Amino acid sequence: MVSMYPGDITKVHGIRVGQSESETAKTGVTVVLCKKDGAIAGGSVRGAAPGTRETDLLKPGNLVERAHAVVLAGGSAFGLDAAGGVMRYLEQMGRGLDMGDAIVPIVPAAVLYDLAVGDAKIRPDAAMGRAACMSARKGLEQGRHGAGAGATVGKLVPGAVPQAGGIGSASITLQEGITVGAIMAVNAVGDVYDPSSGSVIGCAHLPDGTAITAESLLWGTAPAPQHIRIPAPGSNTTIGVVAVDCKLTKAQVNRLADVAHDGLARAIRPVHTQMDGDTIFALATEQVDREINFVKLCAAAAEVTARAVANAILASR
Repeated sequence: MVSMYPGDITKVHGIRVGQSESETAKTGVTVVLCKKDGAIAGGSVRGAAPGTRETDLLKPGNLVERAHAVVLAGGSAFGLDAAGGVMRYLEQMGRGLDMGDAIVPIVPAAVLYDLAVGDAKIRPDAAMGRAACMSARKGLEQGRHGAGAGATVGKLVPGAVPQAGGIGSASITLQEGITVGAIMAVNAVGDVYDPSSGSVIGCAHLPDGTAITAESLLWGTAPAPQHIRIPAPGSNTTIGVVAVDCKLTKAQVNRLADVAHDGLARAIRPVHTQMDGDTIFALATEQVDREINFVKLCAAAAEVTARAVANAILASR
C-alpha cells in the first residue's frame, strides 16, 4: 500500500482552505483564501475543455496582479456561481481591490464535471461558496470532500467502472525556509500513478473487480473493444492551486503555474486531453523574505502537484 505524502497547501504562510459539499449531490466547493491584501497570482490552462473565470486577468501584462481567493468547484459551468458567494464574503470582510467606490475581490475559479454522480440538479452555488469561506482554516480534509466530492478517474475504458477521485494536497518546505504547496481536485479521464514508484493507484475496474488501465487499452496489451468510448468534452478535469510563500513577480507566478502541469503529467496518464479542462492557478503570498533559485522552486511545484494528485486518490480509497 502506498503511503500518503506529507503536508498540505495550508503549510504555506498566508494560505487557508475552506470546503463545503452536498452529500446528496456528490458535489462541492474548495476555496483557497489568501491573506488580507491578496497574493500575486497566475494561471495556466492546458486542458482543451476548461470551465474557468478570471484567467485572462491573470496573464502577464494585464493590470491586476493579486487575487484574494481561488475557487475550485464541481457542477461543471454551473459551479462558477460559487465564486459569487466567495466575492460577497470577502467584500464583507473588507478584502479586495479598493476601487474607491467599492471593494472588488479578485476571485479566479475553475470547475470540474461531476453531474453524472449524485443529483445533477444540485450544484455548487453562492451559498456553498460562502459556506466554504466560513470553514476556512489551516489543514484540510482530503479525499471525497469539497470540489472532489463527486470526482472520479479512469473513464476511458468502455464498460468499466471508474475509481473515486477527490481532493488532495501536499507540501514541501525547502532548506531556504520557503514552503511550496499544492491542492488538486482530481477528476481525470486518465488513470493516476504514484509519482515515486510509478505504480498505478487509480484506474477503472471491470465488473469482476479486475483493474484495467487506459494505457493497457491504448497500447494493445489488454483486450480492446471494437471502439474506444470517448467521454464527452469537458466531462473530466483536474483543477488546482500551487502556492509559495516567497516573493515572485506576476510573470514568475504564471511560469510556476505552467510548470506545475509537469506534475500532472507525472501522475495522470493520459493527461491534458480534449476531454479534460486541466487548469492550475499559482499564488505567491510574499510572507517569507528569502532568496531562492527559481528553477528549484519550479521543480518543487511540479513535485508537490504530483504528490497532491496521488494523495487525492489515496485518501479517497
